[in-house]
Amino acid sequence: MVRGRTTVWAAALGLVAGLPGVAYAEGAAPGPLPTYRAADGARAVEGKPSTADAPLIEAGNVYADTLGPGERVYRLVLDKDESNVYVSAVVRPAAGAKVSGGDGIEVEIMTTAGRSCPGSTGRANFGYDAYPIGAAGVRWGAEDADCAPAGVYYAKVTRTSAKGYDQSPWPLEIKVQREPGRGPGAGPTTAPGSWPSGAPALPGSEPVARSGGTGFNDARALGAGVWRDEMRPGQTRYYRVPLDWGQQLGLSAELAAAQMTKSYGSASGGLTVSLYSPYRGLISDKDVSYDGKQAGVTFDRTPPVAYENRFASDRSVQPVSLAGWYYVAVTMGSKVAEFTEDAAPVPLTLRLEVAGTPAKAPAYRGSPAAGGFGVGDEDRAAAKEGLTAPEAAEAAERHSAMRVVAGAGFGAGTLLLLVLGGWTLLGRRGRGTTAG
Repeated sequence: MVRGRTTVWAAALGLVAGLPGVAYAEGAAPGPLPTYRAADGARAVEGKPSTADAPLIEAGNVYADTLGPGERVYRLVLDKDESNVYVSAVVRPAAGAKVSGGDGIEVEIMTTAGRSCPGSTGRANFGYDAYPIGAAGVRWGAEDADCAPAGVYYAKVTRTSAKGYDQSPWPLEIKVQREPGRGPGAGPTTAPGSWPSGAPALPGSEPVARSGGTGFNDARALGAGVWRDEMRPGQTRYYRVPLDWGQQLGLSAELAAAQMTKSYGSASGGLTVSLYSPYRGLISDKDVSYDGKQAGVTFDRTPPVAYENRFASDRSVQPVSLAGWYYVAVTMGSKVAEFTEDAAPVPLTLRLEVAGTPAKAPAYRGSPAAGGFGVGDEDRAAAKEGLTAPEAAEAAERHSAMRVVAGAGFGAGTLLLLVLGGWTLLGRRGRGTTAG
């Protein structure tokens, strides 16, 4: 009993220590920053430097590899039902890795003739710090005559690194997602000419505490509102927001004052914010310097989520073409540690606006939910409750188990009532026979 109480108190204290707004004990050294949570069940794979012997990767799976400067090639076998396939790659540099602004990652989808599928290539570059970044390559079936036929294609992942900067291999996470093709006469095939854009109407309500995740796989779910977290130098926090068809996202992120260890300091790229699509393609990113007093960035509203956005020439519009989880990554530059107290995390405030009424989804030939796209009731519930994907999965399992238990209980109760009813009937018949 004492041992049980000790365990409960330890768990409670651990929970309190992990909540935003709770400072470390005075004089206590902060622990290491949490590492990126890799995808559960990721399959080991080894990409090749050329198409020869390139390993097969398939839709619906996540793969783990390593990537040094250079190229890795993977093989895809795509169908002929005009479906669209997205191949994303996320690299995770080691803490403190030295990178330049030209370093980054690129994903390209190619034919067996070595020709790049038009508009398929996605790229992301580092800023002033090394932190996880992602890019995605796309094969749009019905919209891409050169790459519409069924058959073998290749996904080439390239990491660029300038001479004199980190050349060591980094963990690489590859995810393959499939979007079914549309039915006949399903909608327009040209980009929209205009949409309601501009500065968002961000909320000013009291913030609610929500701790961000370490990466795409455990990003914290958020909805419209004001959210509070804490950051340490060199840390990246991930959040996810469900956007349905026709909806727009506006957001801002701001760092409050830090506890200074010097009278003056400034870090270029002290605050960096990146916005990613449901297939982990970079939509846009912004950074600003931080002097330990205040910093903030604001994004204009995204275009309304629309299938036809993929036909746009603007690379920041194309990815906003699917309903689903949109990801926000916030990074505090590591150089902030040179003039602030690392044992006192800096308050981070996120303000999110989700504008627009959900519109009707395109007429697909199948369910986009199988590829991880679309917004359902469970997604809205996860955003309301602030669940990560693993927590949402656990909640769904508990709910399913409770239904089974409830069903079993109902069945057992029904059986018991039938048995009792039978005994009562037999008892009445027995009394009737005796009386006769």
